[in-house]
Amino acid sequence: MDTNEFRTAAKAAIDEIADYHDNVSSKRVVSDVQPGYLRRLLPSSAPLDPEPFDAIRADIQDKIMPGITHWSSPGFMAFFPCSSSYPSAIAEMYSNAFSGAHFNWICSPAVTELETIVLDWIAQALGLPECYTSSGSTHGGGVLHGSASEAILTVMVGARDKYIAAKTAHLPDGEDKEEEVWRLRSKLVALGSAGAHSSTKKAAQVLGVRFATVPIYEEDGLAMKGESLAKTLDELAAKGLEPFYLTTTMGTTDVCAVDDFAGIASVLQGRIAAGKTELFVHVDAAYAGSALLLPENQHIAAPLVHFHSFNFNPHKWMLTTFDCSATFVRSRADLITALSIKPPYLRNQFSDNELVTDYRDWQIPLGRRFRSLKLWFVLRSYGISGLQAHIRNGVAMGEKLEERLRRRRDLFTVFTASRFGLVSLRVAGKDEDEVNARTEKVYEAVNAGGSFYLTSTVVNGKFAIRVCLGVPTVREEHVQGVFEALVKEAERVCGDLPN
Repeated sequence: MDTNEFRTAAKAAIDEIADYHDNVSSKRVVSDVQPGYLRRLLPSSAPLDPEPFDAIRADIQDKIMPGITHWSSPGFMAFFPCSSSYPSAIAEMYSNAFSGAHFNWICSPAVTELETIVLDWIAQALGLPECYTSSGSTHGGGVLHGSASEAILTVMVGARDKYIAAKTAHLPDGEDKEEEVWRLRSKLVALGSAGAHSSTKKAAQVLGVRFATVPIYEEDGLAMKGESLAKTLDELAAKGLEPFYLTTTMGTTDVCAVDDFAGIASVLQGRIAAGKTELFVHVDAAYAGSALLLPENQHIAAPLVHFHSFNFNPHKWMLTTFDCSATFVRSRADLITALSIKPPYLRNQFSDNELVTDYRDWQIPLGRRFRSLKLWFVLRSYGISGLQAHIRNGVAMGEKLEERLRRRRDLFTVFTASRFGLVSLRVAGKDEDEVNARTEKVYEAVNAGGSFYLTSTVVNGKFAIRVCLGVPTVREEHVQGVFEALVKEAERVCGDLPN
């Protein structure tokens, strides 16, 4: 493909992409193809000779599109949104044009420097404590990873090495110290609440450390409390184990609960005052972190000054194309000490003299994409005020659905009230078994209809339907539509209930 052919094909593709977004609401949300559908449509081997680009483009519509679940549809109310925007899509085009691994400053100075600047902008916009900015008092700063799961694994590596270094600092280098390091490694425990995302358990599995959960209770809004954490820590210590890391959550996956940050900070400060080794605390705010753009939510971030890292995904609720996960640390040394490597082929005068940031030392992979360009385009195209309006729309739509559900107490109970655009509900029944069975039937029937895609959860044995309303195109008519679909199926399932 030469330059002229590229211009023609790219312009045609942009027109098709724009048409797709204009018409996505008319499509069935979830693909209904059967497993293995695509292999039957494609040749058994790659073509020997070049094919015309028009034929390739035609196959997008005929073969690929039937197997796409439309995350940008206003009927997509599952999981959490994976949003995008035209400014972000355009930035991706530039990023692709500037293709490179960008692992250190010299590879492309603009890539590193824009990332530092834009993440400082975001830290300020979210109301994060100044320790999370690149010029903050604790030498912290931000870095872009691919996902919240990657962020958790990365900071857990730093937490492990920091904890072991603190516990063995009194020992001279040598065999005795090495033996103590390996003894400690066998006792390490990473923690998260029972509502924490599975990525914490997976990171512990990858690192070969134990994982323990802190219990949560409905009367606490399914948030982790300081008292429960203290009890769990004491139980682990009584077994001779070494808790070193904790994931706290702003917006749990199940129900968008917010852990008791102030209570947790108080418990951990008390332990430090008693001479115990500091626990590394990470805040997973993958979805709900974007809600800190609203001034009325920024009080949530105040206790984070006592913690060590914070992560949220602009690719979820901040109109930025996947993948883009922003991680902030109060001390960059926590990552660099654990992750820095300096083979001869990566050395240069700027890095060797520590004049620049090399983000390869803040992540597990060596290579990295020019992700900050997307954030720069989005922040400039929408402004903070435009992003706040977008977040407020999701919040308002969640509240409207909750209002409707509460008017039909004969059919529904609100399991957890609307928070950050997420509502969870259950269908009425005479006992827990019937409620679970009916709720699951309604959930499956609504999804089978194809107009909406919802996801479910099970909390303490209770089956609930989650409805997340953060997709940018969701409006009140879509809220009314999903409510009517829920009512229709609930009335069918609960037909034996008295009026």
